[in-house]
Amino acid sequence: MSLRAPGSQSRTAPIAALDYEMAQERASALGRLGRALEAALAALCSYDNRHGERDAARVQLVQDASDALWCFMVQREACGLRDPRPVLRHYGVPAEVYARMGAFGRR
Repeated sequence: MSLRAPGSQSRTAPIAALDYEMAQERASALGRLGRALEAALAALCSYDNRHGERDAARVQLVQDASDALWCFMVQREACGLRDPRPVLRHYGVPAEVYARMGAFGRR
């Protein structure tokens, strides 16, 4: 039999609930950012399939995809997932997008 101070469980319950809500929000944000990354990569792939040339529009699509990748990677790290290799493989991230990750242009 363990002894607890009166009301000790009532003090830890709100903390556990808050921890649970924060974990839910981290996971939800990771999902949103993953979908944004998929959309940015799909737009780049679609553009390449239609045009193929390297013009200002394509440069902007590469920048958008690299920004989305950076945001996704930062959120993954906040969730404790540090290795980028599974993301690069799973999403099929082009090398030029990965190389620009974190390099923000003028805005």
